[in-house]
Amino acid sequence: MVARHSDGNDENTGFWTIGFGNSPVIGTAIHDGHRIRPDIAGLMALSGEQRLREEDPFTGDMIAGLTNRVIVHHSRFEIDLNRAPDQAIYLKPDQSWGLEVWKQEPAPAAVRQSLDFHADYYAMLENTLAALERRHGAFVVLDVHTYNHRRQGPAAPPTTPAEAPDINIGTFSMDRSRWNDIVSAVGHHFASATIAGRRLDVRENVAFQGKGEQTRFIHERFAENGCAIAIEFKKFFMDEWTGKPDRRVVSEIRDMITALQPVVEECLRSRR
Repeated sequence: MVARHSDGNDENTGFWTIGFGNSPVIGTAIHDGHRIRPDIAGLMALSGEQRLREEDPFTGDMIAGLTNRVIVHHSRFEIDLNRAPDQAIYLKPDQSWGLEVWKQEPAPAAVRQSLDFHADYYAMLENTLAALERRHGAFVVLDVHTYNHRRQGPAAPPTTPAEAPDINIGTFSMDRSRWNDIVSAVGHHFASATIAGRRLDVRENVAFQGKGEQTRFIHERFAENGCAIAIEFKKFFMDEWTGKPDRRVVSEIRDMITALQPVVEECLRSRR
């Protein structure tokens, strides 16, 4: 399992890492990153620990067993790739869970550089998915995220289970009837798995609806052949206040997602 960088500013870390092979299934971990560009790192008001609490750590590890995967190494606090460009930089607290992100707002040139990263990512994503479409016809994107359920503090009661399933499947932007078999297979696979000695609570559009920019983009650009499912894991696999994971549970989640690939591939084959 890859350790997290303490400050996220490793100069040798690329913008993102891509694995590409022979499968119509691709996983993405676009909020896994913790890195902040050195030219704006000093402008941040938040500590690394505060940023980590709202990032999606270990999602890159969760999708590491998939043939195709994209793992982003920059923090969402630099640029949030799951928001439209005009909302992708958290300049106001109401964009970032009430957090004051900046001691000093980045200069226009720095903002432009972050927005260029956003544009470059989506250009790369479109090219990658177009290649999957050429090779396989239809494809499925597993857009993996995590979410907090102890926002009131480490000793306070968590969000009630009724409002916080272990896995939330978001389908807002898709043609739900078109992809019903895929969504059902994904939900059944997760609900049938045993993680940390128990079955998981898996529900659709409860804590989140899958309204992020990435799924919207995919369903707009690949309306006929692209199915993008937003998958939000509650942070039951880690302490969201210290950032410490239960590595055994993270490994079990990775194995569960890896085992999902042939299930989805078979669904796609049966649609031909």
